[in-house]
Amino acid sequence: MHCVRNVTEDLYWVGANDHRLALFENIHPIPRGVSYNAYLLLDQETVLFDTVDWSACRQLLENMEYLLQGRPLDWLVINHMEPDHGASIEEILLRWPKVKIISTEKSFMLMRQFGFQVDGHELVEVKEGDTHTFGTHTVTFVAAPMVHWPEAMVTFDVTNGVLFSADAFGSFIALDGKLFADEVDFDRDWIDEARRYLTNIVGKYGPHIQLLLKKAGTILDQIKYICPLHGPVWRKDFMYFIDKYDKWSRYEPEVKGVMIAYASMYGNTEAAAQALASKLCEKGVTDVALYDVSNTHVSYLIAEAFKYSHIVLASVTYNLGIYPVMKSFLEDMKALNLQNRTFALIENGSWACKSGDLMQKFIDEEMKNMTVLNERISMASSLGADKAAELEALADGIIDSLKGE
Repeated sequence: MHCVRNVTEDLYWVGANDHRLALFENIHPIPRGVSYNAYLLLDQETVLFDTVDWSACRQLLENMEYLLQGRPLDWLVINHMEPDHGASIEEILLRWPKVKIISTEKSFMLMRQFGFQVDGHELVEVKEGDTHTFGTHTVTFVAAPMVHWPEAMVTFDVTNGVLFSADAFGSFIALDGKLFADEVDFDRDWIDEARRYLTNIVGKYGPHIQLLLKKAGTILDQIKYICPLHGPVWRKDFMYFIDKYDKWSRYEPEVKGVMIAYASMYGNTEAAAQALASKLCEKGVTDVALYDVSNTHVSYLIAEAFKYSHIVLASVTYNLGIYPVMKSFLEDMKALNLQNRTFALIENGSWACKSGDLMQKFIDEEMKNMTVLNERISMASSLGADKAAELEALADGIIDSLKGE
């Protein structure tokens, strides 16, 4: 059964929703699913913009056959070759053997690497600034390398103002019938998953996102629709989401608040984290988020680290080192290029308290543009009454830092 929605005039969403996949890219949990977006333009010539993951190929084909009504597919435009979008290319070529393909040089290279038999088809290699007309619609192509693969491009339809944005402006969560961002309460129900998507998938490549945003800024008055490869289509309030992307890709905190991430073996380090959270709230700082790094998937931790201005790391010492899951969190923050944050530290150790110094060393030497507060809680096994002054000082230090920003 077909499942399509009209985007505008003669453009249709022909993608699919996936609630069966547990891990996106086999690493990030997606408990609310994900969409694979593809778009079909019915002009004088017919054009498919991107495909879908192999698991959703049947739905894509049913959608296309319903809309084409026996017409041939004339063109296939591939903006991004990652398999969750490009995996169905060869099936499209088998069904419509005369289809012509438009993409970048590196994209065609990747198609061959994936074993797709594209060389029997007409291949149109495009680069920045090239244009193509399909009848009444003319599109122009914009290079978007490393957002987040090197072959990526975006396509702008100058006729109807549709920006096919590839993986930019995407989000986790299946659409489930609601195609447009204004059909949901995005700020309430979607923004956390949009942040988690961007920061974990593309976070490392902030400067490349900034370059794409600058290019988009030159045509912002012409953009009427943003059609990403995951998540809802945007047709109003563009600046709300563009501002989020701008902050995330400049590694600017979205919120002045405190994320407390703790690694605790038997609950004593957790108790210290809870005590700090309570003290901060008691003093009027209530935008505090507390996470156990042992049972919170790191993709959620990364998303929150991109959100908050201040991060407290509370770790037990383990084998004279940082507790492994906390060390992994630090490594992931480094890998995804997180910058411009203020850290505070809580360390624990029953006979050799090393984690605080090691966390500070990692932040100072391995990460960029970070500040570590001088105030620190250092515990021997548990937080005793004798540590009340340190707890008070740490809370005050964080609050002073928040006020100083």
